[in-house]
Amino acid sequence: MRTADTDWFQGFEEQYLSVGAVSLRVRTGGRPQAPALLLLHGFPQTHVMWHRMARHLAPHFQLVLPDLRGYGDSGKPEGGPDHAAYSKRAMAGDVAALMTQLGHTRYAVCGHDRGGRVAHRLALDHPQAVSRLCLLDIAPTLDMYGATDMDFARAYYHWFHLIQPAPLPERMIGGCAREYLHAKLGGWGSAGLSHLEPQALADYERCFCRPEAIHAACEDYRAAAGIDLTHDRASREAGQRIACDLLVLWGARGVVQRLFDPLALWQAQCSGQVQGQALDCGHFIPEERPQETAEALRRFLG
Repeated sequence: MRTADTDWFQGFEEQYLSVGAVSLRVRTGGRPQAPALLLLHGFPQTHVMWHRMARHLAPHFQLVLPDLRGYGDSGKPEGGPDHAAYSKRAMAGDVAALMTQLGHTRYAVCGHDRGGRVAHRLALDHPQAVSRLCLLDIAPTLDMYGATDMDFARAYYHWFHLIQPAPLPERMIGGCAREYLHAKLGGWGSAGLSHLEPQALADYERCFCRPEAIHAACEDYRAAAGIDLTHDRASREAGQRIACDLLVLWGARGVVQRLFDPLALWQAQCSGQVQGQALDCGHFIPEERPQETAEALRRFLG
């Protein structure tokens, strides 16, 4: 299915493409024949979080903006007993297959939040495809869980709430889904909800406030606390590291800045050149500082 362009994403095409057993909603646009750039969103959002950055990047790249499995209008399969259907390996496989289907064999990747964790696994599992990698406001999952203390648990309580057995967190969130969504979107930003475009907020509300979407988000986090850690430990034990150059950006007013050293942690996981900096914002870097983030990404990608 395809929908017509609107002023919201003028010049972009929206499609629903099947990758294996999952259908992904994806928007594509930008400059034909330019290098491809894959943008991966985080929780509790959809691909529309990239709208402001896309306006700056479209003249320079072929842009691919999917909804990850479990999010937005993409498919929401059953997670399985070990939640493997929502592992970052499965999500990375989705977007790798999507890029191949779109004719891109080698491309740059930028991921925010959960999308950054998918991007990390994509770079490990498909190194031949990822030319350069940019990660926004995350430290490695294994290191973040390993450093858990009271400060981290308070700040990232959702990491521990969402992983509780179904259906308890699903029912708790579903009782006030819109309020929960607004608390997440506003609590991690630097200015409440003012950084959000009205069209983007409407998309988040429409997509998140549904029982199947809430369950899928919980499955994503359950996978992160289980099978993803198994995969990450195996990669480290095998000496596997990100092979390409890496740009790391994080919010100067966020939890990652306060509790971790993201640049040092990612340098330890990358064999390429690693650079990065904190931006004057909270967690939602692409929406709080879209032009600054897009310019940093353009410089990094050359």
